[in-house]
Order: sequence, then structure tokens, then C-alpha cells
Amino acid sequence: MEIKVVSGDITTIPAQAAIVNLFEGVEQPSGATGAVDQALDGAISRLIAEGEIKGKLNEVTIIHTLGRIAPARVVVVGLGKQEDFTLDKIRGVAAGALRRLRRIGVERVTTITHGAGIAGLEPEKAAQALVEGSILGLYEFRKHVTKEPESGEIKELIIVERDESKIPALERGCVVGRVMAEATNLARDMINEPGNAMTPTDMAEMARKVAAEWGLEYEVLDREQMQELGMGALLGVAQGSRQPPKLIRLAHKGGGEGALGILGKGITFDSGGISIKPAQGMPEMKGDMAGGAAVIAAMRALGELKPLINVTGLVPATENLPDGAALKPGDIIKAMNGKTIEIESTDAEGRLILADALGYARKLALSPLVDVATLTGACAVALGPVCTGAFANNQELVDKVIVAGEEAGEKIWQMPMYEEYKELNKSDCADIKNSGGRNGGAITAAQFLAEFSEDTPWVHLDIASTSFSEKEGAYTPKGGTGVMVRTLVNLALALSRERG
Repeated sequence: MEIKVVSGDITTIPAQAAIVNLFEGVEQPSGATGAVDQALDGAISRLIAEGEIKGKLNEVTIIHTLGRIAPARVVVVGLGKQEDFTLDKIRGVAAGALRRLRRIGVERVTTITHGAGIAGLEPEKAAQALVEGSILGLYEFRKHVTKEPESGEIKELIIVERDESKIPALERGCVVGRVMAEATNLARDMINEPGNAMTPTDMAEMARKVAAEWGLEYEVLDREQMQELGMGALLGVAQGSRQPPKLIRLAHKGGGEGALGILGKGITFDSGGISIKPAQGMPEMKGDMAGGAAVIAAMRALGELKPLINVTGLVPATENLPDGAALKPGDIIKAMNGKTIEIESTDAEGRLILADALGYARKLALSPLVDVATLTGACAVALGPVCTGAFANNQELVDKVIVAGEEAGEKIWQMPMYEEYKELNKSDCADIKNSGGRNGGAITAAQFLAEFSEDTPWVHLDIASTSFSEKEGAYTPKGGTGVMVRTLVNLALALSRERG
């Protein structure tokens, strides 16, 4: 979809549909909506008076203009209550309107920038949110579907602004919005691929393509190099699979000292291993690499935006399968940092591969560290499908991560990390065991990871319940969501601004 910003009057620009808006409770439209209403001889005002247009959030009303203005249709979208309006609601409003128009075959759309007028939001941020919502909301994964889609596609979106002085800010917002959304959709594509098309090798190849296109450093450690580094935890999980494990490294060199490290769990299919999962829901385990996908996609966005900060992405990638050579409950393995781990459950494998990834991040002197992982069903039980759980050893860092999530419209809730939870991970025959049981399972998993992040400032984001959606949301499709891509990018951009 081509997106551009023009200066002018939305009533005079030819399009199959023009999108304007209305806050709930407004009886007489103003601004661009008022101009359209006047050009249509008060059609919008009459529909408001009759109660057909109420302005409720995500309400969509289509009015055929019958040649009275240049656009063939006017779409009035509801913005909800003005006092509750946010950038994230712009995303949902844009997505809903464009999906509706796509269903009726519209290809060329003009729109105003919701929120940049009476709502008083920054034009650049409003444009960014509009573009993000548009691209994210129109996402579909049809790679393996041979049947032609029932609806066409929106080919052109034109943002119309009367005030020429705002055009540069809107254009900057559009650029960032497109980068953010396209990166998120890359992560969605990776998550939605079946396990036989997104193996560890496939993940590494995707990372290689991203690096080549956007000027990132690229390196992959194979089994032999992992053995030399003593990565017994990652190799232990991988020994049940015929697919070779990969430890993927992407790096953006923006200048200055040090480097932010972002790490993503890359279990490309999780059967549970010997501690095998029930059949129900197992097909979704192709998405157990959503954290790794988020990191690769975030690195793509950073390669495009080029912030003045060094960022390294690490993705340990393997399958977790119940082969005759697979890890068994009761086995003891040794991680890269020398700690021994008793295997309580082979289905607690994500923390094992992240243990060695964290050890490698420390070897590379990356700091601070943020890992993203579909780690525990316990976090899904605790927070449901709305929030990602955050666990940290550094309050200042986790506060910044939560703010980065708020800017992206991705809700994050900080969970406790009390020392008492460490007791549940104690082993009688090794330094630590890989499962502390059902009670507090998300916290004990985070406490396990804390043994390997050690004293490096670190945040763990458990996306087990937010990485995959059972139904379509405001701008989230059914399937992989690409959650945390934009949060990670926002964090890197914020840290870059801090460093000047």
C-alpha cells in the first residue's frame, strides 16, 4: 500500500472513499468533518440528529456522496469520548475503517489525521499511529492459501492536511509508522509459518536477509561453536531434534560506548519433549519462537531507523522434540556460565536456551539486557491475553520498558521478584532446577533466568499470552501478533535520545 501526505481539501481530492471522524456526543461536526458535512448539504449532521451516527469508538458509517464531492464515499469513524482518546485508539480506528473499505472493494482512500486537530495530539505522533494502525490492521497471512482472496486490497492511502506547515511532521510520522508496522508484520509472518517452514535454519536465513537488506552485522553460531563455549543448556534442548540449533546474532552499530542487548526465545516447535504436551493446542506451538521473531523484526526496524545507539539481538533457536536422544527428567546439564541444572521438566525448555543466550550476552558485555519469550502458561493464567508480564532486577530499566510499551499500545504489567521465590528452584543434586512447580510459575521461571543475567541490568518479558490471538482485535489479526517488536524499538530509540 502506497502512503503519502498531501496538502489540500479532502472534499476536492478524488478517491473511492474519504475518512473523517467524530467524537462521541458531538452534535455539530467541525474541522474537516464539518467541511465535508457542509459540502454534503448537512448529511452528517442529519444522521447525527437521527441517532445513526453516535461517534462511539470504532463506529463506521458509510455515506455515498453521489457526485456532490470528489470522493465517491465518505466514511465517518467514531473516536469515542474525547477525554479518553489516545494514540492507540487512532490505530484501531484506522484499521477498522480500512478493513471495512477493503471488504467492499475500495482501493484508493483519503483520510484526515485523527487526533491532530481538536484532540490536540502531536501531528507527527498522530500520523505515525494512523499509519501503524492502517498497515497492522490490513495484515493477512495467506502464503499457503491457494484460493484467491474474496476482497481486494487498499492500494493507496492519502493523508490530507489543510495546514501546509504540518506536512513535514506528518511525513516524518508516516516514515516511522511504516517502519514499525512492517517490522511487526515480519514477526507475524514468522510466527504464522508452520514449523516445517520456520526451522532454526529458516530463522537464521531470515535474519541473514534482514541483515543484508538493512546493513546489520550478522553471525550464527552452530553446534560445534556452542560446544566450544560450553552451552550445555541450549545444546541439551536441541539434542532431541534432527534440526541443527542456531544462535543468531544481529548487531546495529549506531555509535558510542556499550550496547543494548535484546534476546528472543526461538523454539521453532515445542512438543514439550519427553514431558510431552497434550494434543489440544499443540499446533500453536509453532509460535513458540515469537520472542525470537520479535527480536529479528526489531533489529530490522533499527537497521532502517538507524538510531545513535549500539544494539545487539540474540536468538537461540532450536526445536524441542521427544527423540531417543532427548533430555529426560532427572538429567543434569551445565550452562555456559558453569551452573549445573537439574531437569525437572523437559517442557521448561525456553529458560534453558535463554540461560545460555544470557551467558553469551554477558560474554559480549551487552548491557542492559531485555529478553522476550513465550515462557510460561502461568503468566497467561495470571494476566490473560491483555498484558505481557515484566520481571526485572533493575527498576529504572523496567520503568523505561513499560513506557516504551505504552507508546506502542502494548500493555506490560510488572510482576514481583521476591527472593523467597528462589527457594522453589532449589535442587537437591544440582545448582538449580529448571522448574519450581505450578505455584508462581511465571515468577520462578524469571528467577531461574535471573541466575544467568546475574548483576547485569535486565528485564524479562513473558509474552506467552500476548504473542498469539484467538480472534481479531482492533488492529491485531487472529494468529501471531508481533507483540513487543515496537516496544523494543521504542526502548532503543528512548535510550538513544538519552545518550544524546
